[in-house]
Amino acid sequence: MASRLLRVCGALRGLSAGRSPLGRGPLRLTGAARSMGAGGIPSDEEQATGMERKTMKALEKGLDPYNMLPPKRYAGTKEDPNIVPSITDKRLVGCICEEDNSTVIWFWLHKGNPQRCPSCGAHYKLVAH
Repeated sequence: MASRLLRVCGALRGLSAGRSPLGRGPLRLTGAARSMGAGGIPSDEEQATGMERKTMKALEKGLDPYNMLPPKRYAGTKEDPNIVPSITDKRLVGCICEEDNSTVIWFWLHKGNPQRCPSCGAHYKLVAH
């Protein structure tokens, strides 16, 4: 029992001196200890990988890669139509003509000139995304 206590005390003394418990050079920290010793828990940006990391980098640059942010507001006139991004030549658009209206007016928007909503007359224009 006493020998075990001496070994533990020696190992702890070696750790406090910055050396390995066996005295064979500097102490090598594992992944969890390395992150905690370098300044605490890593942030979301430091931990992100794959698509999450690409999305975070794009948002830092001010880009919106997956149209997650609300669209910009336009006047909806013929000179300043609502912009609708699309990867095809046409897209189905839903217009809520009045703010307190509970119905949606659906219509097809085709590439080219701005088109009007059949109910309220707001203009929409399809652009390549």
